[in-house]
Amino acid sequence: MSVPKILLYYLFSPVSDPEAVRLWQRELCDSLGLRGRIIISAHGINGTVGGELEACKQYVKRTKEYSPFSRLGDFVKWSEGTGFVTEELTTTTYGANRSAPWRQIADFPRLSVKVRDELVAFGAPDEVKVGPDGVIGGGVHLSPEQVNELVESRDDVVFFDGRNAYEAAIGKFKGAIVPDISTTHGFIDALESGAYDAIKDKPVITYCTGGVRCEILSALMKNRGFSDVYQIDGGIVKYGEAYGNSGLWDGSLAVFDGRETVEFAEGAEVIGRCAVCGTPSSHLVNCADPSCRARFVACAEHAGEKCIAHGGVVSVS
Repeated sequence: MSVPKILLYYLFSPVSDPEAVRLWQRELCDSLGLRGRIIISAHGINGTVGGELEACKQYVKRTKEYSPFSRLGDFVKWSEGTGFVTEELTTTTYGANRSAPWRQIADFPRLSVKVRDELVAFGAPDEVKVGPDGVIGGGVHLSPEQVNELVESRDDVVFFDGRNAYEAAIGKFKGAIVPDISTTHGFIDALESGAYDAIKDKPVITYCTGGVRCEILSALMKNRGFSDVYQIDGGIVKYGEAYGNSGLWDGSLAVFDGRETVEFAEGAEVIGRCAVCGTPSSHLVNCADPSCRARFVACAEHAGEKCIAHGGVVSVS
């Protein structure tokens, strides 16, 4: 029986020819029936793809054969997919029909493999330095257990959310600082605004979904005078897997595939509130105007609402 799996992964390692890697990754994924999103840059690889279990295993194995990505296995997080598409799909590459003998996952509509200046668009491609062992000058890595130990041993630890504000609306670490930003491009302005100068000498634990954003964010923070910066190995995903609802995480986790949100255990607290009526909800939706990229929390009754800018009632950043 086929099992649908989703891979969330990244690896910072110098890539000499990102375009050549893009072409190789595209053909590899096509041959395995994988769908999802992959970004390649001179700094490494960042992706979320899904497909059959065996196809995912083959993808990791073959990607690790490229020497800059040999450590990829240490940065892959596996999760369950929701299912497979029912219709038979064909894949055309360079004008040739190369239909993969694999079922295709329903959590992603297509495969996208692109070259970008940055693995995550903070707007600082020249500031981030990467070596064979990863980002140079980033925050100290902590395991989920070490996160709890640090919080227990210090009373001044600060959690700093490295995601978009709408993601934190349905789940965050207890007492976390959540910058009011809608894209990662907003972080540098926020850090340089002076709004967070008071925590520059405190232990700051940055966190994000799988860890990739905090690899960069922690380095940007250290470059701007934050003296004691940490990041969580494997991000929120690994922490939630370790502690479920019994740790320092509250609520649900926003993810970027067909699942939209996940809970780490049954009975997770619902901390989100519908942006229209205030009803408790962990459901994130897009503004109903197809030209708008705003996202917000909504209950089932108001899932088709629009933001104010497009004739609706929801105020978004």
